[in-house]
Amino acid sequence: MTSQPLFSPRLFRASAALSMLLLAGCAVGPDFVKPDDRLANARLSSGTDNASLHELLAVNVPVQWWTLFNDPILTDLQDRAQVDNLGLKIASERIEQSRAQLGIASSQLHPSVGASASYSRNALSEHGRFAALGAPTNANDFWQLGFDASWEIDLWGRARRAREGAAAAFEATVYDREAAQVALSAEVARVYLQLRGTQAQLDITRQNQSVAERTLELTESREGNGVATRFEVSSSRAQVATIKAMIPELIQRRNTLMNALALLLGEEPRALDTQLLETMPLPSLPTRVPVGVPSELAHRRPDIQRAEAQLHAATAAIGVAKADFYPRVGLRGRVGVEAFEADELDSWDSRFFSVGPTVYLPIFQGGRLKQRLALNEARQKTAALSYRQTVLKAWHEVDNALDAWASQHNIHGNLFVSYEESKQALHAAERRYQEGAADYLRVLSAQRNVLASESRLNTSATNATLVLVNLYKSLGGGWSPDAFDTALQASVDSQPAVAVSSVVSPLKVAQ
Repeated sequence: MTSQPLFSPRLFRASAALSMLLLAGCAVGPDFVKPDDRLANARLSSGTDNASLHELLAVNVPVQWWTLFNDPILTDLQDRAQVDNLGLKIASERIEQSRAQLGIASSQLHPSVGASASYSRNALSEHGRFAALGAPTNANDFWQLGFDASWEIDLWGRARRAREGAAAAFEATVYDREAAQVALSAEVARVYLQLRGTQAQLDITRQNQSVAERTLELTESREGNGVATRFEVSSSRAQVATIKAMIPELIQRRNTLMNALALLLGEEPRALDTQLLETMPLPSLPTRVPVGVPSELAHRRPDIQRAEAQLHAATAAIGVAKADFYPRVGLRGRVGVEAFEADELDSWDSRFFSVGPTVYLPIFQGGRLKQRLALNEARQKTAALSYRQTVLKAWHEVDNALDAWASQHNIHGNLFVSYEESKQALHAAERRYQEGAADYLRVLSAQRNVLASESRLNTSATNATLVLVNLYKSLGGGWSPDAFDTALQASVDSQPAVAVSSVVSPLKVAQ
């Protein structure tokens, strides 16, 4: 008996030629075009004439912008938050999910191969119609081993558009994590600076309490000597009680801020008390502030990059929906052996095979394909509007932050003058008291004025540092776009060129 090849060479060559022809097909649907963000026309200005704005430098925004405060504790907290924050870990897991979705979409471009094996034992009924026709009713075994292969040829670019959309969705997920990283770095700095400002305010309040208590003692002594009135004594006591009532509130705020930092670092409550409970001065403002140029804002802010990637994914989905209107062409093949006896499976005569093209043509879908296309087109328009809104919001945030920076410079400068003048007044009152030209109450009053000026100056300094934090958050500081883009592209390109699935079915036994 002459053996025959499993595949006909002529059929194989025809299938290969058909595959090359179909692979040359174009992808339907719109190609993604990077939208115009119009940020090239933006200007970094506060809208007010302020000499302090010459300190703004049009150089790259530093990745670790918090180092401008020159505070090692803040730097340590930032480093720990980038590693231990639970929100960032959740965002990282979402990236892995999106990466898996990209792998699934990429697998549609390649053939799939599966292996199967089956065994069954069958017998016909002795009283059945087949037995009446003379068919044997003895039980027999049936063995089958084989491989199945299928490949849907991407003639209209359906699989390519699906992979393009999955890659864009993967980018959006990664940018989402970077946006969370920017927000986290700003939040850690904001809470830390508020903590230092609260601790400074607590010290000032305690000094005020000491001054108020000395004033009360002196007023009570003057009342005993018939110089002061009962009204003055009651007013002094009320002042002491009012200041005392402020201290527990400040302590509660301090403890809440320390716990907030512990939460951002993924720590238990009170875990940072040992490190942060000691009062430290508020970090000083940097004298020169790098802010970059407006045209780079879209590249620096990950939320803008995320919105662009979401628009890209929505555009690719239109191509997938349009490709569903066209026929699907594929190749399917099967090869294996089958026999009634297991020892006959290695015989050449037990072979079987089938190979050939498959075509699926949608004829009537009840309007489902049209509505799916309309849905994806509407989603793309929504994504485009969302992108424009994100860019405009970023522009406004930067403008508002710059305006607040200029305003805080003015406020802080004037309050510093007020604080210095109050100290001069205190020195003058102390000299007059030493010379016998004034009583000690005037000295205490001058001390209260100094402490009140110092309190306002501390509040202004805290607000100024917080404004700088908001400025860098609006500028997208806290991550490195250049290094990240290279790593992101490498991650997308690292998808496997061939995706083969091997599915082995368990032996089936039917008696």
